[in-house]
Order: sequence, then structure tokens, then C-alpha cells
Amino acid sequence: MKLIVRADASTEIGTGHVMRCLALAQCWQEQGRTVIFIMSNSTPALEVRLKSEKIEIVHLLAESGSVKDAQETAIFAKKLNVDWVVIDGYQFQQDYQKTFQNYHLKTLFIDDYGHSKYYCSDIVLNQNINADESLYQNREIYTKLLLGSSYTLLRKEFRKLTIQTKTISLIGTKILVTLGGGDPDNVTLKVIQALSDIKINDLEVLVVIGASNPYYDQLNLLVQSLIFSIKLVQNVTDMPQLMAWADIAIAAGGSTNWELAFMGLPSVIIVIADNQQKIAEKLHDQEIIINLGWHQQVIPEQIRLTVQALIGDRARREIMSQKGQQLIDGKGAMRVVSEMVNMLA
Repeated sequence: MKLIVRADASTEIGTGHVMRCLALAQCWQEQGRTVIFIMSNSTPALEVRLKSEKIEIVHLLAESGSVKDAQETAIFAKKLNVDWVVIDGYQFQQDYQKTFQNYHLKTLFIDDYGHSKYYCSDIVLNQNINADESLYQNREIYTKLLLGSSYTLLRKEFRKLTIQTKTISLIGTKILVTLGGGDPDNVTLKVIQALSDIKINDLEVLVVIGASNPYYDQLNLLVQSLIFSIKLVQNVTDMPQLMAWADIAIAAGGSTNWELAFMGLPSVIIVIADNQQKIAEKLHDQEIIINLGWHQQVIPEQIRLTVQALIGDRARREIMSQKGQQLIDGKGAMRVVSEMVNMLA
């Protein structure tokens, strides 16, 4: 059985679409099946990662999201006699989906906020905490909806862990910073500046720089001038271990939030894309994260005060950790693949 994934990545759009599709692809592969990624935009580091997973990559020359893109992808899928096409990206709209139906190909459409005017894919997946059927009233009668955090796509490095209740330190001095694969507005710089003003002994900071981040050299220069323990790492493959090490995370909204919740890591979230806002607000309301809001309105002093308070507030960190692990059980990708396979039967 063959699966094609159509998703892109870049500094501007980040790597989240591709990485959550990788989670689905890994689950598909674990059952002895083949996966091919078709990409119009990508990054060298991300392609290395996909190839290390024994995933073939096909580059598309057509404009991403265009009718030509859809036609070329559909023709390629028909030639290979694939069983499913997974589509993930906000550039993919109603006409894009319709092309695959015209070619009689089964499609799974990954969506976050109802961005398409109409849905005609066989399955629509929205893994977010605020997913609701009302977003998809304009859909075909046969379109099946998979909604909510029980379908959250976690990569195998998370799924293979035997998760236990996270031990919450009395003082949370180990801080993990991860602002996404691209971080085009360099929010990471603002966070480092904020942390440099925290006057707490034994503070340790680990900053994960995404593969598409263009500011690595600038950030590295800044870090070398600071006197507290701070380290930059790039092209990370052991994120679960880093999350297990940390007491607190400072992260962007988006797919990373589900990983943090699964790991029980208390997190301060900065929204760096419009589609992250409602999710961050809902997670904040449920006491799973602290949402600082839109990145342009967040100042270093606000970050510093929030993190400094959380470092000493063990009770709040315990509540955040417990509620996060109650939300995400790590079996979402397996549930989605089961639905896909059952639909072929």
C-alpha cells in the first residue's frame, strides 16, 4: 500500500505541516507500506530528515496550490497506483481537493481552522483542541471528519516513549526555547534577551534553532556574550529527550504544543502565526499553557516576569503538566491510519 504526502516547508511557512505529516508517514511505514513526499518548497535539512526515514522526495515545479500542482500530483499518484494522498497546507483550497476526486484518488485533507470554502476530500483531519464540526458544514456527504486531540499526530520518537508523570522540580531552572522551524521574525532573539535579565542561580537555557531559521549566526554571536549557561542547538533529532530534561519550555503556538503537552512540560507560548491564536487561548483557558499572545505585542520584560514567576511556582507547573498529559495520549497517528486502512477495505 502506497501513500503520497503533499506538503511544503520554508522559512516563511515553517516546517510544521511537513513534520506532522512525517508522524503520519512513520505510522504508515510501520505497517510495511511505502511513503513518498511531493514538495514544491522545502529546506535541505528537512530533506535530509525525510531521507533518513527512507522516504522518497519528488520535487514539483508548479506553483504551490495551483491547479497545475494538483494535476501533476494526481497524475503521479495514478501512475504509482497509490492508495491515499495526504494534503497539508493553507494554500490548498476547494479546487485543489476537487482535482483528486476527479482522478478517483482517496484524499486525507489536514486542516486547522476551516480555511477552505468547501471540502470534498474523503477524510478531513483537524487535530486541534478547538476543532468543531461547524467549521466543515460545507462538505460532501461522504467526507468523514476526524476532529480533536485524540487524533493528534506525534512522531515516533514521542510515541515510542513510555510516558510517566513528569517529576516537577521545586525550582524550575532548566529552560527549553523552541520557536519553530523558521522563526522569520526572530522572536528567539527577544526571548534570549528576556532570559538574560533573570537573576536566578543555576539557570540553564537550551535554545533549539529550526532548520529554516536564517538568524543562527546573529543568535550565536549574542549567546557568546552572555554570562549565564545558554546553548544553541540546530537540526535536533532528540526533541523528546530535550523536553524530558527541561523544567519549562518557551515555545511558539502550533504542533509543538501537542508534543509539550504529551511530555508534561509546562510551557509559556508566544503566538507567531494567526492560526495559532485560538488554540493558544483554549490551552491557556484549560491551564495547560501560559499564553503571552501575539509576538509583536510581547515585550522581553513580559517574558521575563512570566518565566521568573513560573520558575518558582511548583504548584502551577504541576497542574500544567498533569493537564497536558491528560489531553494527549500519543495514539492519534495510529487512529488516523486505522481510519484510512478501514476505508480501503
